[in-house]
Amino acid sequence: MSIDPAVGSGRTERVPTVWGNVPQRNKNFTGRTHLLTDLRERLLTKTTAVLPQAVYGLGGVGKTQLAMEYAYRYASQYEVVWWVSADQPGLIRAGLAALAPRLGLTVPLDRTEDAVTAVLDALRKGEPHPRWLLIFDNADQPEDLKNLQPQGTGHLLITSRNRRWQSVVETIEVDVFTREESLEFLERRVPGIGPQSADRLAEELGDLPLALEQAGALQDESGMTVDEYLALFADKASQLLAENLPADYPQTVATAWSVSKATVGEHNPQALELLRRCAFFGPEPIRRDFFSNGRFALEEPMRGFLSDGILLARATRELGRYALARIDNNANTLQVHRLIQRLVREELGTAEAEKIRHDVHLILAVADPRNPNDPKLWPDYAELYGHVTSSALVECQDSGSRELFTNVIRYLYASGDFEIGLVEADRAIERWSADSGADNRYVLVMAGHKCNLLWTTGRYDDAYELRRSTLEQMRATLGPSHEDTLTVLGGHGADLRARGEFAAAKELDEEAVALHREVFADHLNTFYALNNLAVDYGLTSEYTLALELSERNYNSCRIFFGGDDNLHVVWALATLARDQRQAGRYLEGRDTAERAYGLYRELIARGTIRELHRDALRAARILSVNRRKAGDFPAALALAEDTYDKYTAGHPQNHPDRLFAGLNLGNALRAVNRTDEAFDRFDRTVGRFEQALGSTHPYTYGSVLNLALVRRQMGDPAEARRILEGSLAGLTDRLGPDHHYTLTCVTNLATAISESGDVEFGLQTGADTLRRFQSLLGPNHPHTLVCATNYALDLRHVGRVEEADELAADTIDRYGKVLYETHPDVVAAVEGRRLDFDFEPVAL
Repeated sequence: MSIDPAVGSGRTERVPTVWGNVPQRNKNFTGRTHLLTDLRERLLTKTTAVLPQAVYGLGGVGKTQLAMEYAYRYASQYEVVWWVSADQPGLIRAGLAALAPRLGLTVPLDRTEDAVTAVLDALRKGEPHPRWLLIFDNADQPEDLKNLQPQGTGHLLITSRNRRWQSVVETIEVDVFTREESLEFLERRVPGIGPQSADRLAEELGDLPLALEQAGALQDESGMTVDEYLALFADKASQLLAENLPADYPQTVATAWSVSKATVGEHNPQALELLRRCAFFGPEPIRRDFFSNGRFALEEPMRGFLSDGILLARATRELGRYALARIDNNANTLQVHRLIQRLVREELGTAEAEKIRHDVHLILAVADPRNPNDPKLWPDYAELYGHVTSSALVECQDSGSRELFTNVIRYLYASGDFEIGLVEADRAIERWSADSGADNRYVLVMAGHKCNLLWTTGRYDDAYELRRSTLEQMRATLGPSHEDTLTVLGGHGADLRARGEFAAAKELDEEAVALHREVFADHLNTFYALNNLAVDYGLTSEYTLALELSERNYNSCRIFFGGDDNLHVVWALATLARDQRQAGRYLEGRDTAERAYGLYRELIARGTIRELHRDALRAARILSVNRRKAGDFPAALALAEDTYDKYTAGHPQNHPDRLFAGLNLGNALRAVNRTDEAFDRFDRTVGRFEQALGSTHPYTYGSVLNLALVRRQMGDPAEARRILEGSLAGLTDRLGPDHHYTLTCVTNLATAISESGDVEFGLQTGADTLRRFQSLLGPNHPHTLVCATNYALDLRHVGRVEEADELAADTIDRYGKVLYETHPDVVAAVEGRRLDFDFEPVAL
């Protein structure tokens, strides 16, 4: 804190000549350093007249404490410090008049007005003391101090709950403690309290200084634990907040609230009704248009009140005037402290409370933006979420309320808050099933959203079982072509892919695409279904079909959403890059992936999505793989390391997406010959695939393939062969002998066999595999060319030089059409070195 040079932390060489009515210093005063500094700097501002400063805020927030601490901290800078209690307008003049004899003014005691005039005149002239500080504590209306604010060379400080002072003098708003200040205060006030207990107490009391003082005093004096206090607080908050009036405060929290409520109720009963509804929102800011738009949902008399903008503005202003709500005109919000909310709720009867809470549910339902997939609306849903949970909206059986709650779950899923979404989805399913039955439409729809959340968090088996039973119920109750049924159906292919049933997933998704086109036409759900089918085509080695579908889907998304930077368009671009790579168009795939990744970085920079958003991380992995396939090993490795670190920060160690990122990192390390590090990464990753996907999933077999490549690179072809033979058996069993994954394993096995000395068998295997690659992927696919490169080496090794030269020349020529002459694979082929296939799984 910066202070005047004359102000020292422990020096007492100068004290005020006149010191009157200042309450005893609070030995537990905590924090507020920046407020004290700001206040001092404002009071020192040089002007031609006294520039009054008012500190205002919620009752119990510590305005008086701040003024007291200022008076003590800067006492040495003043000759006069005088405190006037201003909460009763009739006594303000008496408090000011009492200063007269202390200034040496001879005015009869019974002539208050004359004494006040003399005091103001003496302060104005600075006689006999030019350096004075006058504090009016707890003033209400600015009119109460009319003609009582002195001019001159001193300082005038006012404390008030009434925000009207903003329009009269310079003001500083005093807010509740920061959490750090709350913890510091409680550690000082309640010796021995642990940081976790202090944090729980501060959270429940909303960091309100007076409430913390009352709670701290009760615990310190009675020996009550935090758990005991909070248990009592849950049932008897108003009673606890009326106990233990601190010596440094004029009222308890409960008394301060009661006085303000009575005053508001007398002056503006409608403001009290507004406050009662605010009590059932969350403690976060409430947009004022929630209430004005709420007129469409409520019945009279609230409908008439909310429909009248003037009446609503007056009521809002009244709540701010008595510090029952914090009004933010810039954000157009009002905010009620959680303790005031609790006290309001506790004074209501059960029936009245339920009626008011239902009003809030209806108001919130009207505020639903109704499109949780649009990132532009995520701030609105984030704002609604706190109010949805605080108001117990999940308990409302109104259809609009259930639609809103469902949309909040969809928002949590779309924005990446999966675990929170699961908790809320479970709460809804349990409550709605009890209220409306397990086959209720809203229950089934919510179960479908829970499936998505389970799947995204890697709980594939749970998602599969729940989605299968939910689909069965939906088909029976809603029909197979109902929109809600199709929305759940759209994720079932992913369940099958997670079980390794790639062909079954393709069959299901082909049916789903046809139904989506028929029911939805161009729609986000249709685009999702098309992307799922493109994934299926890739997993069944139909890369040309996958690419064609992804190209059409990307172009349709651009037209539908009308912009390249739309989140859904960017994801379609990223998946296009994935399928370009799988189709063998490495250079084009890298360029497309660079564009997609750049757009995601822009969305992150704008705050549209967070750094660890699922789609952004997947796009980063796609780009890393595509860079490596395009031959840019250093850039691929740098992004692979960064992406894996991010997955490590946000995903459990067995989450499939984290495992995929681990494989990519291992492959990137192997590409730059950091073989030991690659082995270590594969060794720690491969074993977890069995835990995540099962021992017979194709990805489990495929991941082992990478470990074999490193083993061969480390000079152990026999171990590599053993690993590859086991992987080949599993892939053949699950996918068949002609699947791309199977053929890549066979090609790597042929290399291991040749290097172990059985060149003839390796030659036969290579010849057969090359024919099958040419048939499956075409003669110019880089994977076909890798196989051809290795086969040519085997031909040369057994003396079939002419055939080897012819095949090698043809392969180099074809490489020139799809890559470039300095690409590492092309260089290796020219130099007569063997190539291999790594395994890079696509997201399921």
